[in-house]
Amino acid sequence: MMCINVLLADDHKIMREGLIALLDDEAEIHVVAQAGTGAEAIEKVTEHEVDVVVMDLSLPDMGGIEVTRRIMKLNPRIRILILSMLMDKDCVFESLESGARGYLAKDCAAEELVTAIRLIHEGKPYLCTSAQEFVIQGFTPSSVAARSKPPLSKREMEVLKLTAEGFNTKEIAFKLGVSRKMIEIHRMSLRKKLGLKNIAQLTTYAVRIGLISID
Repeated sequence: MMCINVLLADDHKIMREGLIALLDDEAEIHVVAQAGTGAEAIEKVTEHEVDVVVMDLSLPDMGGIEVTRRIMKLNPRIRILILSMLMDKDCVFESLESGARGYLAKDCAAEELVTAIRLIHEGKPYLCTSAQEFVIQGFTPSSVAARSKPPLSKREMEVLKLTAEGFNTKEIAFKLGVSRKMIEIHRMSLRKKLGLKNIAQLTTYAVRIGLISID
């Protein structure tokens, strides 16, 4: 059975204990550590084998977005799910651009939290309905196409879509019948054309233009 090691980062102990009780019912999800501050969260990911961090944005020493950036630099393999009371457009965009793969409101159903953890562990993005609305609002395919960014080739669009859906370089190369080196070249071209720095930003862009949807 797949095992997902989770770190909980929230400054409220009662919130962490509630999440532990909730996730304890899921056989494949194991809470291996918890943190009450950003610095503690960063320390814990170096001490434990962590697959997913469930993180609040409002930590007492530094914001969850900054913690996300630092964890991504330490170990980009780790997936980060933001779980916050803050449902704000800027918070959602900044979280995704910092490397988070998911964003949930704290009033979500338990089943949605479990689903989000499983999906981002698989490399797929997950946004709650309110966060999705922020991402797609005002970004129809036609409006984005009308912007000044250079047009993408058909193959670049294919690579962008598959990247945003969570497939890695090897998997994309297999699906498209080309070499891994060619996929890396297309990704570099995408970043250069779109002015984007990483896979998280490519995913956000793909959602904005309607290339993929996040369920």
